[in-house]
Amino acid sequence: MIPEIEKTPIDEIKGFQEKKLRDLLVYLNGNSQYYKKHFAANNININDISTLEDLREIPVTDKDDLQKHFDEFLCVEKSSIIDFVTTSGTLGEAVTFAMTENDLNRLAYNEYLSFLCANSSADDIFQLMVTLDKRFMAGMAYFLGLRKLGAGIIRMGPGSQKLQFDSIKRFSPSGLVCVPSFITKMISYAEENRIDINSLSVKKAVCIGEPIRNDDFSLNALGKKINDKWGIKLYSTYASTEMGTAFTECEAGKGGHHHPEMIIVEFLDKDNNPVPEGSPGEVTITTLGVEAMPLLRFKTGDICNRHSGKCSCGRTTMRLGPVIGRRKQMLKLKGTTLFPPAIYNVLNQLEFVVNYIVEVSTNELGIDRILVKAGVRSLEKYTEKTIKDHFRSIMRVAPEIELLPPQEITALQFAEGGRKPRIFHDYRNTKNL
Repeated sequence: MIPEIEKTPIDEIKGFQEKKLRDLLVYLNGNSQYYKKHFAANNININDISTLEDLREIPVTDKDDLQKHFDEFLCVEKSSIIDFVTTSGTLGEAVTFAMTENDLNRLAYNEYLSFLCANSSADDIFQLMVTLDKRFMAGMAYFLGLRKLGAGIIRMGPGSQKLQFDSIKRFSPSGLVCVPSFITKMISYAEENRIDINSLSVKKAVCIGEPIRNDDFSLNALGKKINDKWGIKLYSTYASTEMGTAFTECEAGKGGHHHPEMIIVEFLDKDNNPVPEGSPGEVTITTLGVEAMPLLRFKTGDICNRHSGKCSCGRTTMRLGPVIGRRKQMLKLKGTTLFPPAIYNVLNQLEFVVNYIVEVSTNELGIDRILVKAGVRSLEKYTEKTIKDHFRSIMRVAPEIELLPPQEITALQFAEGGRKPRIFHDYRNTKNL
């Protein structure tokens, strides 16, 4: 069932969020050392902030602030903290987050809404192919959301295609929750072991961590690679530890739906000014209903487009387009500006490329050097030139290419014992990002 607030006119949603914003400002001023100092240092009278537009008077915060002032962001006594989680640290040192019992309940409700978007119900059984350990919020969030939905859960975690298929055959799940590139590995395993995947019980997958769509909502190379072999319905979802909120596609597949009771979203340029609709901007969030560590105008680093207009599913809320890239990961390749997902999309079109990582460094002239290390099916059959020619045909420029056995790429992706594959490695600064 769609919450009523997600079906109401936009001006009513705005009024609803403005009331929630005023409650949040009072809460932060009374409980957050960081924001109390932030307001005072910037001469902010919270009584003057009454509309969403007024938010622009408050300077933004970012990951650096969280890393430096964790204790000051806490709004509760440490005895009230139930769970500690950390971000993946893709853009630097991991950030710690604390959660209370109420925050865990909010997280469950958020993912309950996400699974409703993805046309799921208590009748579904989901194979959960992400980790619940290693301080990972996402795995726990999906587990809690599925429990609230009343759906069946198979806690498999990532890896081991053999065990994944054994579990599918034993329990007949209708859905998967996983990183989409892992589905391509399952497809390869099925082909090698003569498993007819399209005769299995799985009908859909909630895809996390990697985009499966282009800006026009058509499936990108990764999404097509999956659908060409396995005719399951793919639902894209976007979330982060900091926002504790997900934007998940509905059946229409036209962007992840905004849940107004969970979060306020702005789209800003590099100077922190709002961008017009139709222009990409950095997703900047204000969390609603968070007890331990609420965030106000927090810059996520992710660049996205937003889309408005009533969806065919009946929701009137804003929809978030696929992540174009992260602001800190913007690259320059021979005068061409691009983000890593553009490189991934080219590589995902090549059937013989099993996996890859992208390494970025700075050469002696201060120019970005981009090296793609690609795991290919046959080192004897394919050459670097094959991949470079493919890049030039699509992007007009090509990065450096190094071919390696797929198992070596897998080891590089999980070199630091990460909880998900690390594909982008940025060495442009003194500290590895």
